[in-house]
Amino acid sequence: MSCSTTILDRIIARKRQEVDDRQARRPIDELHAMLNDQDATRGFTDRLVAQAAAQKSAVIAEIKRASPSKGLLRADFQPALHAAQYEKAGASCLSVLTDQDFFQGSDADLQAARGACNLPVIRKDFMVDPYQIIESRALGADCILLIVAALNDADLRRLHETALSVGLDVLIEVHDERELHRALELDNRLIGINNRNLHTFETKLSVTLDLLEQIPDDRLLITESGILEAKDVELMHTHDVYGFLVGEAFMRQPDPGVALTGLFQDL
Repeated sequence: MSCSTTILDRIIARKRQEVDDRQARRPIDELHAMLNDQDATRGFTDRLVAQAAAQKSAVIAEIKRASPSKGLLRADFQPALHAAQYEKAGASCLSVLTDQDFFQGSDADLQAARGACNLPVIRKDFMVDPYQIIESRALGADCILLIVAALNDADLRRLHETALSVGLDVLIEVHDERELHRALELDNRLIGINNRNLHTFETKLSVTLDLLEQIPDDRLLITESGILEAKDVELMHTHDVYGFLVGEAFMRQPDPGVALTGLFQDL
């Protein structure tokens, strides 16, 4: 790889290899057969929309052990316990990292977390192939993440259609104006603005604020990354942003649920 290769490039290249490996071990027909054993999805989007409509923080609380930019976030990592803590603290939904190579996550983390609570759960991973979408539903996910920076328009559309076909909600993530315009071509309620540049991992809350006026009224904006203090939440509220995805600020604390309560006073 060239010296100009970014973190995201490396993750996506590895993810494509991983998908090939997974398909060799479990064909997609086998995954389709597993869908019949899954319970109904829990309404990820509906839960967030209802909370935000009441002008209260709609929090997607994240469960992750590590990240490429920060390394290990939590040695005492218990996905089921953290899910229960988040639910008790008033989270609207959960996000669970399942990428193993860069975030030290696993499919089992998602299943343990969802089994320990009644919250809807998004599988947080790097989706590059329809196989992963079917796999997500087979694992019990209620929603999947599509990262515009990682996909061309044709793949973005194909993965979105695949998700809807199996009853999954979708959070489409963007970082700049060009990516936002691409995302808005799809009929999808949730738009995530990642304040962290996935190529450099630089984080600025101004990314959300700069794109805010271009979000149509029929979309729900979720601000992602960099929400670390109460003043960050207050800043977003002053701009009528009520959707949040937060992980690091919680996972570094002894009790992630207590940390959630401390950060979001309106829950």
